[in-house]
Amino acid sequence: MDRRDLLKTMGAAAGTVLVANGLKAETPEAAPTAEPVGILVDTTLCIGCRSCEYACADAHKDAGVEYEENADFSVVRLTSEKRWTAVNKYETAKGTFYAKKQCMHCLSPACASACLTKAMHKNLNPPGPIVWTADRCMGCRYCMISCPFDMPKFQYNKAVPRIEKCVMCAERLAEGKKPACVENCPSGALTFGNRKDLLEEARKRIYAEPEKYVHQIYGEHEAGGTSWMYLSAVPFEQLGFNTNVGDEAYPTYTREFLYSVPFVEILVPTFMLALSAATKREEAVEKTEHPAAGRKG
Repeated sequence: MDRRDLLKTMGAAAGTVLVANGLKAETPEAAPTAEPVGILVDTTLCIGCRSCEYACADAHKDAGVEYEENADFSVVRLTSEKRWTAVNKYETAKGTFYAKKQCMHCLSPACASACLTKAMHKNLNPPGPIVWTADRCMGCRYCMISCPFDMPKFQYNKAVPRIEKCVMCAERLAEGKKPACVENCPSGALTFGNRKDLLEEARKRIYAEPEKYVHQIYGEHEAGGTSWMYLSAVPFEQLGFNTNVGDEAYPTYTREFLYSVPFVEILVPTFMLALSAATKREEAVEKTEHPAAGRKG
């Protein structure tokens, strides 16, 4: 490689550094001026009917969400690209309870902070839902790695894959409607409203029946606070909740680490491609100037 090609290669690498610096993970978004909306789940009222699952699949069938007719409650069913919410049965110290799981829609979402292109972002009308925009996604899947609740799912079997998860029916909220799961819950286990009002309602229930509930609202502080919040009669780990997520917003953990990811994953491959291209140009020039060198024996 001659000096000119080396300089070109280094120039390409330097340009990549600038790109990498420009693609740093986003810092946590400023708190919205409006109160975020949320959903309170009272697991003591859930009857395991799975109407929420059916309503979710019906509302989002165009996105490929499917309803599983005969769910096996003997195993824990996880969310997937085709199942945005899942109700599971738990045998606890106080008997049988059911709990619905889906994206928690964090107040300071790690997935949005990790997204280099803002494909994953917090919706602002109204604030609360974390949504994904297809034409912005570069397929890095950092949102999946960063989520403390393991909710974003990737369509590995699709030619043009998408990131799928619960979007809290953001399109319905924009029309002034409730999320489909809340609207179709027959037992009153799901309550939709402003997050601060839901927290107040949850506290009232705990204070009114202190022997019925554990004195904790899951989602009030977990991972910096979430828009989905839960009440329970038993410790939340007995209902399969991750109780080790901590109270700190996850972008504060991931931001410094993610700053280095673009350098590793963007700078190095681009440098190698530039180096390869420069080497091939040199070989082509050499063959042109010395044709015999390109022929065998």
